[in-house]
Formats: sequence, structure tokens, C-alpha cells
Amino acid sequence: MTYDAYPDFEQREVTLLGATKTVFIKGEGRAVLVMHEMPGMHPPVAECARRIVDAGFRVYMPQLFGTPGRPMSPLYSLDTVARACVSREFTLFALKKNSPVTEWLRALAALAHDECKGPGVGAVGMCFTGGFALAMMVDDRLLAPVLSQPSIPVALTSAHKRDLGIDDATLARVKERAANGACVMGLRFTGDKLVPDERFARLREELGDKFIAIEIDSRPGNAHNIDRMAHSVLSTHYDHTPGHPTREAFDRVVAFYREKLGAP
Repeated sequence: MTYDAYPDFEQREVTLLGATKTVFIKGEGRAVLVMHEMPGMHPPVAECARRIVDAGFRVYMPQLFGTPGRPMSPLYSLDTVARACVSREFTLFALKKNSPVTEWLRALAALAHDECKGPGVGAVGMCFTGGFALAMMVDDRLLAPVLSQPSIPVALTSAHKRDLGIDDATLARVKERAANGACVMGLRFTGDKLVPDERFARLREELGDKFIAIEIDSRPGNAHNIDRMAHSVLSTHYDHTPGHPTREAFDRVVAFYREKLGAP
């Protein structure tokens, strides 16, 4: 079966560090890397990318897994997760370890910076890729990292719940950059078991006031009737209604990019 592969985006085959990936590119302005969630680059993720473009940025969205345009489904999700488990590019369960694909993503960020100029680039990871922007902070060109529902390593034990998906050397570099003024933004629903409280608590411990946490109430009886199973802040569970917490979260992400990247 074929799916809408987003003809409104330029599709470019990009070879970096000996690996080639398809990158979907759209817009003008400062560069923002959009790293899609599981099970792939499904339509709500593309809609998020388009909103970032409409806000005045140039999006680079690499295909990391799955089929671009294919809608989310339980079977599709299970199949993609199973493939990721055996891939050498991703680390789902190990503690204090970077996913190897983040090296390729840093190279893509450097390419995007060279093409778009400006002081640096922004990035947003979602779910499976949520913590990748943190690992990418070893490069000074990444000025505006956003971690949307960072879900790996999978929260199997108390240690996994607190783990940030990066090794000690990377964490030391992130803390050094935070001490020099860099900020990290994180998004989650409060009832999301895939993004435990302990992970955001650890980010606060390590980064202090340089961690900007946006936590949306999804407890039973919450004011906006957000489902307790809500997970994807900027895509599947996003609500464009003015005043909705997810709309406000997106607006804060855009403001963060404008502040850090110097975009109009």
C-alpha cells in the first residue's frame, strides 16, 4: 500500500557519516530539526512540522523509522518498535547510553545550520526520539532543544525512570552548556506512564532553572477533559483550540525558538 508522502515537502537524500537518510524539508528561516515519534512520520507529526514552518522556520525532518504518511495503528506500532529493538541505531533499554543515531542527527544539524545561517538551530524530539535533542547538545550549534514526551530508555525500573538516555560525558557537557546559559524545554502529560515523573525530576536536579518544564494536567477530572492516556503533546493529542494547554505548549515552543535563534 502507498501513502501520502507529503508532496509539499522537498525530499532530499542526505548522506552523512557514511549513512543515507531521506530528509523532508520545508519553509524558510532558521533551521529546526523535527524528529518524529513512533511508529513513524505519521500525519499528525507532519502537521506539527507545518505549524513550525508557518511560524517562520525551515524544518528538516529526517525519516528515522517507519513509512512516511502511514497512519498510526497498533499493529504498525508494534512492528516498528520490534524493528527498533534490533536496530543498532537506537538504545531502548540501556542505562546511561546515547542512541548511536544521535551522531548522524548532530551532523544533520550542522548541515542545516550551514544552509540557514543564523546563530544556531533548534530541535524537537518526540516520544522515542524525545531525548535525542539532549544528546545533540554536545554541539554548540544546537541552541533550542525541546524534549517532547521523552520516553527512552523504557521505564522498566526505578533507575530507568530517572535515566535521561545519555551517557555521563554527554550529561557533563549538557550541564556545562546550561551553566553558560543554554536552556532545555521539556513537555509531557502528567498522567503519561511512558514519561515518568522521575525523569523530569532528574532534569530539574541536573539543570536547575535552565530546564523549562511544561507539564499538562491529564489526571482524572482535569479542566480540559484530557484523556489520562494522552501522550503526544505536539502531534496526536494536540488541540489547536485557543486556550487549550497543548496549543499553549506549542506557542511556548515557538517563542523559545524565536528567542534562542533570533528569528522574527
